[in-house]
Amino acid sequence: MERLTINIPETKSSLVKQILKEFGVVIQPEKKANTADFREKLANVSVWSDDDLKVFEESKTAFENLKPQQW
Repeated sequence: MERLTINIPETKSSLVKQILKEFGVVIQPEKKANTADFREKLANVSVWSDDDLKVFEESKTAFENLKPQQW
């Protein structure tokens, strides 16, 4: 199923919705964003320290220095 967003003039909205429903289109109500929820989720995002990132740098360096064996 494909998701489609269309802008309909207010005067034609009910007519277009009716026609689309007759074709089997599911019309979902518009979601209102709750900024308090977003702020709460953002406040819980973890922050990585330099020590946490050092492991990745060391692994990257070790991988780059890896030499494949000759057959």
